[in-house]
Amino acid sequence: MIESTFVRTVRMGVRSLLLHKLRSALTTLGVLFGVSSVIAMLAIGEGASIEAQEQIRQLGSQNVILRSVKPVEDQVSNQRQRVVSYGLTYNDLGRVSETFPGVRRAVPLRQLPEEVRFGQKAFRPDVISTVPAYQAATGRVVEMGRFLNEVDEETVANVCVLGYEVSRALFPFESPLGQRIKIGPDYFTVVGTLLSRVRLSGDRPTPGSESQGEVFIPLTTGTKWFGETLVKMRSGSMDMEEVQLHEIIVEVEHAVNVPMVAAACREMLSRQHTQQDYKVVVPLELLLRAEETKRIFNIVLGSIAGISLLVGGIGIMNVMLATVTERTREIGIRRALGAKRRHIVTQFLVETVVLSVGGGLLGILLGLLIPIGVEHFADMRTVVTPGAPVLAFGISAATGVIFGIYPAWRAATMDPVEALRHQ
Repeated sequence: MIESTFVRTVRMGVRSLLLHKLRSALTTLGVLFGVSSVIAMLAIGEGASIEAQEQIRQLGSQNVILRSVKPVEDQVSNQRQRVVSYGLTYNDLGRVSETFPGVRRAVPLRQLPEEVRFGQKAFRPDVISTVPAYQAATGRVVEMGRFLNEVDEETVANVCVLGYEVSRALFPFESPLGQRIKIGPDYFTVVGTLLSRVRLSGDRPTPGSESQGEVFIPLTTGTKWFGETLVKMRSGSMDMEEVQLHEIIVEVEHAVNVPMVAAACREMLSRQHTQQDYKVVVPLELLLRAEETKRIFNIVLGSIAGISLLVGGIGIMNVMLATVTERTREIGIRRALGAKRRHIVTQFLVETVVLSVGGGLLGILLGLLIPIGVEHFADMRTVVTPGAPVLAFGISAATGVIFGIYPAWRAATMDPVEALRHQ
């Protein structure tokens, strides 16, 4: 009996809404766009956050990265020197690897501004001279062949490993293994290729460097053929820079010791360097910061989308109040025939819930399609979590109930006599 009464009330509410199809559809749109915006914004925010965290993790959550930073131009120009010396040194490398507790290994890197050629193809990647331990410290994945080894380092061999971009550019239709490429004035044999590395958002090439991909050569080979003084031509002038090491990757044995090692590195560099020609990057700190940013980002996006649902709820209340006024005589007749207040309240609540739930279901469908469109057209990663549609639909249903209570209560508390007199 109770079930049949409820079904009859739902049918009556749906028929009442269908009498004004356009008005009901426009009212539903407010909830539809609110729900879809909640799902889409959370999906975009989640995708961006996960991608940023994956980038940081691939740098190594147990690494501390020390980088050379060129001093400000105006400070350098005041020195009136042809050769500018700055950055990390082999002494810094020795102090970190030999005296810091908890350090598994310290990996040095040097960047060489050299052109890479094969036949008629020319490329200007990051030519990096480093040691074999680089692969273990960074987790880089070999695609073909091998990475640099101890024999290459000891024999000062002219061998190289190509990054993904360089490999595809120089050898689009053939295997690069065993090929000889020209790096600067010398020829190197390709012994392996790597998959793409993931860069931090701040790891962009300096203006004018036109860096595209990477090529790795042994550190001893790079020092033998290219020395420690880098010559750069710019605007008709010649800039000479003396940098022993451009980067040191410090791998820590346990993640809990990363903050301690990072603090020790900052203290050591501040004492040994008279100018701010270095930077300490801690991926673990960046990861924690990214997770906190994700939480704040989701709150902000959820709040913005919640405003859309609030506007939709206000629209529902406005329409239902107008409906109560239009149907005053109907309400009076129902009350005169014996309908109780709870029956009137139920009838109008059913209508508001139908509007909000219908808009919520359509909003979920649209909200799931928007992230797909964003990934396809904007090439941006999106992630729809299972909780997002549930949260959005729950809010839409609650919106219908909350904003429908007052119109329903107003209809139920009408004086039947006055309602019958209404024209």
